This record gives sequence, structure tokens and C-alpha cells, in this order.
Amino acid sequence: MITQALPLYNWNNGVIMIAIFALVCVTLVGILINFMMGGKKNNETQETDDTTSNL
Repeated sequence: MITQALPLYNWNNGVIMIAIFALVCVTLVGILINFMMGGKKNNETQETDDTTSNL
């Protein structure tokens, strides 16, 4: 009877760690997509290269 009252393993710590890991992964993927979408366009870099090469 006493063995039925004692839990074999506490899952709370593992669930919290998995949730934090998932949150970190989603945040890093969001930052990566933000960097990919916010890069300079090819036309902008060519214009700056043209102006510096004329000096």
C-alpha cells in the first residue's frame, strides 16, 4: 500500500527543461529568419561598390 502512494519518478523537472529548450530553439529560428529577410539587397551593395571604386 505504501508503494502505491510513492511516485516512481517526478516528471516536472524534465517537462520544464524540454519547454525551455523548445522556447530557445524557436527563438533562435526566429532570429535566423529575421537575419535572412533583413539582409542587404544586391542592388544596394552594387551602388556602394560603384561609388567607392570611382575614388
